[in-house]
Amino acid sequence: MPRKTWRAALAAYASPSTLVLLLLGFAAGLPYMLVFSTLSVWLREAGVARETIGYASLIGLAYAFKWVWSPLLDQWRLPLLGKLGRRRSWLVLSQSLVILGLIGMGFCDPQKHLSWLIAIAVIVSFASATQDIAVDAYRLEIAEDSRQAALAASYMSGYRVAALLATAGALFFAEGFGSTGFNYKHSAWTGTYVLFGVLMVPALLTTFFMREPPVPLRTQLSAGRYSFGHQLASVFVLIVLLVSVPAMFTQLYNTDFAGVMFGDLSPTDLLLEDRAFLRAILYTLLTVLCLSSIGRRGLAPVLTPVNDFIVRYRWQALLLLGLIATYRMSDTVMGVMANVFYIDQGFTKDQIAGVSKIFGLIMTLVGAGMGGLLIVRFGILPILLIGGAASAGTNLLFMLLADMGPNLQMLIVTISLDNFSSGLATSAFVAYLSSLTNLKFSATQYALLSSIMLLLPRLMGGYSGVMVEKFGYHTFFIITAVMGIPTLLLISLHWYQESRRARLNPPVDLEKTP
Repeated sequence: MPRKTWRAALAAYASPSTLVLLLLGFAAGLPYMLVFSTLSVWLREAGVARETIGYASLIGLAYAFKWVWSPLLDQWRLPLLGKLGRRRSWLVLSQSLVILGLIGMGFCDPQKHLSWLIAIAVIVSFASATQDIAVDAYRLEIAEDSRQAALAASYMSGYRVAALLATAGALFFAEGFGSTGFNYKHSAWTGTYVLFGVLMVPALLTTFFMREPPVPLRTQLSAGRYSFGHQLASVFVLIVLLVSVPAMFTQLYNTDFAGVMFGDLSPTDLLLEDRAFLRAILYTLLTVLCLSSIGRRGLAPVLTPVNDFIVRYRWQALLLLGLIATYRMSDTVMGVMANVFYIDQGFTKDQIAGVSKIFGLIMTLVGAGMGGLLIVRFGILPILLIGGAASAGTNLLFMLLADMGPNLQMLIVTISLDNFSSGLATSAFVAYLSSLTNLKFSATQYALLSSIMLLLPRLMGGYSGVMVEKFGYHTFFIITAVMGIPTLLLISLHWYQESRRARLNPPVDLEKTP
């Protein structure tokens, strides 16, 4: 791809789509934080037990498994609202549910109607996750690959501002309306959540007036060959598999096989008395039923987009999936321990909040904007490589900070550069994922790829505390920096393959072709 001028790169931010993504990003950030971070503070202030608040956090599973129902957004047009178009109709539905849900949450006092509050929060969570799917699909279809980073930067800017407003801002409003840790007042939280429900209205109006992506009718028809009932069956089968497979192994682990092999238990006792074994049999039957009798037919709406990805990239799909699975490994594993590290270093909460909220937010937005600009100018893969190297390299700044103690100036430098590199890497990575998707299955494939992106880093992040305890912060940050090396090798290999393919198959200039 030939390089574009700086003026052409800056023009990527001048399109109406950039403003649309800014507002949609704002709409995505509000409900996410209000359902998690802010809701936890509200529940605790109302005197709800910590155990209950912990269980309430399971609402977040809607975001982790949003790819399960993403085929519905690709392959089924809503009745009545469908006249707005495939993407706008789902956005209007999800945003309307979020607005009504946030207002409904506000009128539920957790001291009296906790079950209703949690139930409505679940609806908001699913509606918000659906909105995320629709926004990602809209972004993929509204512009070419070179502009995806600019749109992602705009989306990220709106999202981060909304996240700050829905956390610190919401607490400020609730306290201003009269509810404090010493004097709980439900009406104050009602006013806060109703206010944020109203703040969603500009995004809803934006959805009504923005244009539907110009996806060819042939693409829409090819993606919509499954009936609504077939797609619901697919969602049901996936949910059963996601529950039954882990549960099956868990129950088998708890089964007393040792008592049968080395003790006095007989196989009959195991079958009649061991409840874990009986549950394992049940989950096994459910798994076999899904995979055999209705599995292939029921999972077709999801298997088709996956099969399309494998057919298009063949053996190279392994390289791409490896790159996707490891790209955010370095900064995600480090990020789990970041706030704990600040406290252990001796920084005050005010210093941590001030630096991370002010410098961190500003530098993240600057990094994301710079990433969008550079990708239009130089292409995706060079900036993807730079972003990956910067994200891993800035972990070494944390290593230096670990040796310096509570040095505020070094904290500002470290957080600023770390957030700048994170914003740059994120915008490059979003553009890269966007370039891999097929517009026939844009919602499903992007949801699947983004889930793969989070899976391995989150699993490794769970062991970050163990690594700190065993090696200390100095060595821990070196380890997390080294985690970025495999990704850089995979990007370099992919870049070499793409360059070689471009040399062997140069683009044809149609204007000069006789």
